[in-house]
Amino acid sequence: MTPGIFDPLTLPNGTTLPNRIAKAAMEEDMAERGQVPGGALFALYRRWAAGGVGLLISGNVMIDRHAVVAPGAVVLERETPLVPFERWAEAGKQNGAQFWLQLNHPGRSIQADIGGRVLAPSAIPLDMGKHSKMFAQPKAMDEGEIVVVVGRFVEAAKRAQQAGFDGVELHAAHGYLFSQFLSPLSNQRSDAWGGSLENRARLLLDVARAVRAAVKPAFSLGVKLNSADFQRGGFDAADAQQVVRWLNALAVDLVEVSGGTYESPAMQGRTADQRTLAREAYFLEFARDIAAVASMPVMTTGGIRRREVAGSVLAAGVSVAGVATALTLVPDLPARWRKGESPVIHLRGPSWKDKLMASAATLAQLRRQLDRMGRGGDPVMDSSPLWALLSDRVRRWRLIYRYRSWLRQ
Repeated sequence: MTPGIFDPLTLPNGTTLPNRIAKAAMEEDMAERGQVPGGALFALYRRWAAGGVGLLISGNVMIDRHAVVAPGAVVLERETPLVPFERWAEAGKQNGAQFWLQLNHPGRSIQADIGGRVLAPSAIPLDMGKHSKMFAQPKAMDEGEIVVVVGRFVEAAKRAQQAGFDGVELHAAHGYLFSQFLSPLSNQRSDAWGGSLENRARLLLDVARAVRAAVKPAFSLGVKLNSADFQRGGFDAADAQQVVRWLNALAVDLVEVSGGTYESPAMQGRTADQRTLAREAYFLEFARDIAAVASMPVMTTGGIRRREVAGSVLAAGVSVAGVATALTLVPDLPARWRKGESPVIHLRGPSWKDKLMASAATLAQLRRQLDRMGRGGDPVMDSSPLWALLSDRVRRWRLIYRYRSWLRQ
């Protein structure tokens, strides 16, 4: 019998999600000075927690202050003060949901205006066409740098546990560092970290193994994995299934299936290899196939806006429906679904020819809604894409100045 979206889910470590709707990670870019969570993030997650989700997954939390995906990103290192994280964990857990931190290293996906330490499996920059210069030239990591990164993930997971979070999710999708190692397009190494899929998966598997050994059994461990890169010659669906088979042996509690990279933003519904994705639950077909080989529950995200679509995710054998954009516009969406309501969710996005700028404007619109909720306001669905992009650029310059000043200190 297919479970309902409001039925509980017991994870392999014995902990329970109160329902099968997750707030999937989004790039909030809302850290306070010192790259720590503050009042805006507390208010935002308190609101989502009250809205009825069973699992909250934070946006990117960086493991290295010198490698951030956005200038307002939260950073968690050995020296980071824990009190702000304790308050963040408390805010997100107020309604009985689990709250996990998503841990990430961007690798080569660092824009040049941010600066920092740009490391990657190989010295291959992002190919963004006429916008390629927006991203920094990466340096190929040596063995010592790889070992340091493994240690940083472990340290961040231990500190997340200490702060009161229920788990962590390793971000191995969307073209960030783990994803770069997994893809033969960005990983052209000839040592033990490149070549075969087993070697390319070594970093992710080593980190998952080390994190699991460093935290308590009841502390949940998730992995966000690309179903495919959606680029010809890249990481594909068969590769993803094999990686999950290896993860089966590592006491992972949840695998989230997504897809795409900066070069092929399938997570926003567009692919570089011209494959057509569903209008909602973009990666459901891939997630269903992964669930068939996974020993842990599987979650999928990507464009889910309606209760019936969330139900179809579970009917396909996937355990958790991840919702992101819809919760930016209707933060209490699960509670409304439980009442039988069906709110119409539509963001008036741009229809510009420059796809990168259109994507940036859409993300800026969503960040405006997060900012409104962080200030105690309500989101709106008819914001101007152009105004959102322009104001986001100004905000970004201010955050970059603040971030660079913090690094110098």
